[in-house]
Amino acid sequence: MSTRTSQRVALVTGAGSGIGQSIAAELGAAGWAVAGLDLRPPRDAATALMLAADVADADSVRTAVGRAEAALGPIDALVSAAGHYASAPVAEITPEQWTRMLRVHLGGLANTARAVLPSMAERGGGSVVAITSELAIGGGEGEAHYAAAKGAVIGLVRSLAAEFAAREVRVNAVAPGPTDTPLLAADSPWRAPEYLATLPARRLGRPDEVAATVRFLLEEGTFCTGEVLSPNSGAVI
Repeated sequence: MSTRTSQRVALVTGAGSGIGQSIAAELGAAGWAVAGLDLRPPRDAATALMLAADVADADSVRTAVGRAEAALGPIDALVSAAGHYASAPVAEITPEQWTRMLRVHLGGLANTARAVLPSMAERGGGSVVAITSELAIGGGEGEAHYAAAKGAVIGLVRSLAAEFAAREVRVNAVAPGPTDTPLLAADSPWRAPEYLATLPARRLGRPDEVAATVRFLLEEGTFCTGEVLSPNSGAVI
């Protein structure tokens, strides 16, 4: 039986680290009951509930969503932040690498959205925010499979926004630029002073800045659906 309280319930994928972890913390501090999903959940997760799930596996997602709703109540917001990053020249990207990139990013959003949107639509309200990337907008050398998968996320976001708008469910995306998380190795070219000098803001974005953008879309941006907000230090203007 659900232990639904007056708290709004958010499901955040990739909540175990990086941007997803910051989003979960931001929403928790704002009073949301947060259920976090992660492939390898940390033991010290600061969420109301942390569940192990592979977002690329629809059955795993459905099971986790059911457990979250049983513990916290109906899901009011979904944040799809689980991700995977790799770079390689296009000729060296294997079929398996293309498939994995698409399954995690596009499949992860599709699986979680399909698990929560029918209930949101039936209740007449809800919000979905997907984390994409500035590379989905501007492309990037040596990142064809990552940029393609993130671009597909934007296409899905806009299609879902059109499909569910009449039922008061909003679907948006946030497209960060390079962000200071463990996903970027210490020797990453995105951390090089030469690259940072090309950014109008002259620095990497911070996870808390991305989290604040997500919270805006969930709580204040009630006029937004099908939109892509870009907290990317000016990497794409």
